[in-house]
Amino acid sequence: MNGAQLKEMLITKAKELKIDKIGFASADPFLTLKERLREQQDRGFASGFEESDIELRTQPEKLMPDVKTIIAIAVAYPAKLKNPPKSEPGNYRGIFCRASWGTDYHHVLKQKLDDLSDYLHSLVPNATIQSMVDTGSLSDRAVAERAGIGWSGKNTAIITEEYGSWVYLGEMLVDVYIPADDPIEDGCRDCTLCMSACPTGALVEPGRLDAQSCIAYLTQTKKMIPEQYRDKIGNRLYGCDTCQTVCPMNRKRYFDHQAEFTPDLEKVKPLLKPLLRLSNRQFKEQYGKMSGSWRGKNPIQRNAIIALAHFRDKSAIPDLIELLQADARPVIRGTVVWALGKIGGLEAKQALTEALSREKDDIVLSEIHTALAKWEQEDASIMG
Repeated sequence: MNGAQLKEMLITKAKELKIDKIGFASADPFLTLKERLREQQDRGFASGFEESDIELRTQPEKLMPDVKTIIAIAVAYPAKLKNPPKSEPGNYRGIFCRASWGTDYHHVLKQKLDDLSDYLHSLVPNATIQSMVDTGSLSDRAVAERAGIGWSGKNTAIITEEYGSWVYLGEMLVDVYIPADDPIEDGCRDCTLCMSACPTGALVEPGRLDAQSCIAYLTQTKKMIPEQYRDKIGNRLYGCDTCQTVCPMNRKRYFDHQAEFTPDLEKVKPLLKPLLRLSNRQFKEQYGKMSGSWRGKNPIQRNAIIALAHFRDKSAIPDLIELLQADARPVIRGTVVWALGKIGGLEAKQALTEALSREKDDIVLSEIHTALAKWEQEDASIMG
């Protein structure tokens, strides 16, 4: 069996496995990517979640010495909720980004790659295969672009002609030669809607993301979110879809044929106040199968507090005060302080004033002083 015949058989099998796109790329080093990644690190734009070794990210042979081909796959996910629950006064809701709807895509794509790998082994028993989904060393987007899955948009997402950018990516390194596909033409042309729409200006130039200021990154961190970004978070609990929702290539691109990604409406758009009281066990039971749970409950609860401030939900003040008084986590207490200052009112101000006498953490104390100082300025302005 030659490489061309093997390629056709793998394409047919991919369709059977409900893999929406499959492409084949050479295993040559990603030299252009290497330079971009170096510049990304030098400019302080890296998120820290990715593999830090640029050589591993750009030289497939360091991962598999005899690699000859990289097989890229894409699986579409839904981008629209059907009859979503609505926020109401006193019962406001947060939102998980679309990449966290349904079952964790890492598991779904890994299973599809495993099934494809088994099939390849049935055809080439001695083949060496290494699969990865998102958490591997290689850049999924660089592989997908080389394999003709789609082009790399100005928002850094892979954009496909069929599904827009609403796709998950994965790849397999194999020591078997399979003819490569050609990359497709960049379809963004002169469009810059994603760059203009980015809430924090994180898309600093076409195809260049400052991850440190990207909301998708910020919602996943475990520390205090810098004050200049808190208002930008809105009611996002995990991730951000803005640069994708404004993309013309995603207009009217809604696909729900992958049953595993069907969203549970109460989980992807949950009530905010109940999130504040979840134990680790409860969080894992309710949200553990979603990709948005990978950082644990702490970032989600912090983001829920910011969302309550976004809505200026006065009904949440007693819940927030309870956290301020009893929660052991400085990041949670510090975020509560900011939220109470944002929501305002005599009860919130009194709670912050009382907290000054018992609070020991410097970060939380700084937030309290900042909030109270703003109140004093506002009072002075009113009196003046």
